[in-house]
Amino acid sequence: MQDETEFRRAAEAAIENLKQHLFTLEEADDAGFEVEEQNGVLNVLFEMPPGKFVITPNAPVQQIWISALSTSFKLDFDATQAQFVLPRTGEALIGLVDRLIGEHLAR
Repeated sequence: MQDETEFRRAAEAAIENLKQHLFTLEEADDAGFEVEEQNGVLNVLFEMPPGKFVITPNAPVQQIWISALSTSFKLDFDATQAQFVLPRTGEALIGLVDRLIGEHLAR
């Protein structure tokens, strides 16, 4: 378990890296989504099919939460990998969000 300051630093860095990754993808003409940031929360907005993903740090439980595809994904910080991962699948934050975007756009 990290202290709150360590968690906040790690979460902010992870979300910033994800944001930069998504901004790069968003620039493609056929991206199908746009990204907004509000107070440390990332929103991925889809026009077709309509939808919204919300990616937010949750300090009390030291997780990054993703609300997407009518599901809540809760990522824990893995110190050995130095990144946030979904315990159930072992997917890292960026890879998981990429997969979820692909699944949403394939609908």
